Amino acid sequence: MSTQVEQIAEEDGDFGLPARLFDDVLDAVEAEDAPRLDALLDPLHAADIADLLEQINARDRRALLALWKGGMDGDILSELDDNLREEVIQSLAPAELAEAMRDLESDDVVDLVEYLDEQQQEAVLTALPALDRVAVEKALAYPEYSAGRLMQVEVVRAPEHWTVGEAIDYLRSDIVLPDQFYHVVLVEPRMKPVGYVTLGRLLSSRREVRLRDIGEESFRTFHVSDEQGAVAYAFNQYHLISAPVVDDDDRLVGMITIDDAMEVLDEEHEEDILRLAGVGGESALSDSVIETTRQRLPWLAVNLATAILASLVISLFEETISGLVALAVLMPIVASMGGNAGTQSLTVAVRAIATRDLSVSNLGRVIRREVAVGLINGLVFALVMGLVGLVWFGSPMLGVVIAAAMVINMVVAGLSGVAIPVVLERFGVDPALASGTFVTTVTDVVGFFAFLGLASVILL
Repeated sequence: MSTQVEQIAEEDGDFGLPARLFDDVLDAVEAEDAPRLDALLDPLHAADIADLLEQINARDRRALLALWKGGMDGDILSELDDNLREEVIQSLAPAELAEAMRDLESDDVVDLVEYLDEQQQEAVLTALPALDRVAVEKALAYPEYSAGRLMQVEVVRAPEHWTVGEAIDYLRSDIVLPDQFYHVVLVEPRMKPVGYVTLGRLLSSRREVRLRDIGEESFRTFHVSDEQGAVAYAFNQYHLISAPVVDDDDRLVGMITIDDAMEVLDEEHEEDILRLAGVGGESALSDSVIETTRQRLPWLAVNLATAILASLVISLFEETISGLVALAVLMPIVASMGGNAGTQSLTVAVRAIATRDLSVSNLGRVIRREVAVGLINGLVFALVMGLVGLVWFGSPMLGVVIAAAMVINMVVAGLSGVAIPVVLERFGVDPALASGTFVTTVTDVVGFFAFLGLASVILL
């Protein structure tokens, strides 16, 4: 059967789940053929199994988990989407869950235990060795989304005065090493980290060389209370691979590795994308209809309120519109162009805020750039729409009105696309969550007001 899975993978590509595999797995589940299901799933990577569980419906997922007894392990749980992970965990017996998590690193155990109820937490913690249990309980005491929650307690350390030979002999002894590590952390007698050495530098140096003499310049530490987003930013900004975590006394308590930091960064970027669309920062394909509705409804309600505001602006010019029906035809064009231009500026600004590229020092320059871009684009499309107004409706002045309104709205769109997320961020509001609604409102209101106001003055 493993040969069959390999053949399917070769036919459909080297990465990801082959389309045929879904049908084969679901056929095995429907036939309640546990041996065949085991043979199909066992060769797969944990991430691929997690993808499979996320992409099938809830009924098939429950049937698969009931049939695939003993197959679930901690690596698969770690790869699951947060919302789905809770559902899968609830389906596992406490003993089965504890066995699945027994061999995970401490940071992965902490990440999973957070989602468990009290009974399941106790079952998992009881299954852990005494030292690991203490480490996990201590990590859970740190604030959520802090470096203390993100770190693993498994750290390879050595006194700073050791030589390369002493360090290598130590690593080859009967100590228990993490499954993956990149640095040997150098500590002073009070357990304060003072540097680290990469494994590559360690293995390529002569035995008599002092560890302190081959330390990396990239060395830096994080405090257990540091926010995870700030940690992830530092890893990305300074190209870190791993970094020690210290407590209030500057003593070494754990290690953060690049895979965990990049996962945080990826989650934050994903949340920003989802929030820009107003669908909730935790939305996933596996969410139920009720959960998806609950996430989207609030911002749709806000959009309705802002749309009513734009409609009130239009109502101020009822007589103008009734006097020249062409205005009603052209109004959506002005608002739509302004909305799209505002979204473009907004997307750039939100990303720059998230990556900390937009600051007080360059804010003025960025705003001037976006306004200038809006002005140039506005002039280009003003010319186009001026000709459209002339050719379509035979009115040169109508072309002038829509051209002027287009320029005004595109300039305002560029300005609001940058200014609104910056102001929201200063007031502690997530700019990705709220900016889109406000920018759309501004461009709609300004677009309608400029177009209809100019029409009432020039055309009537």
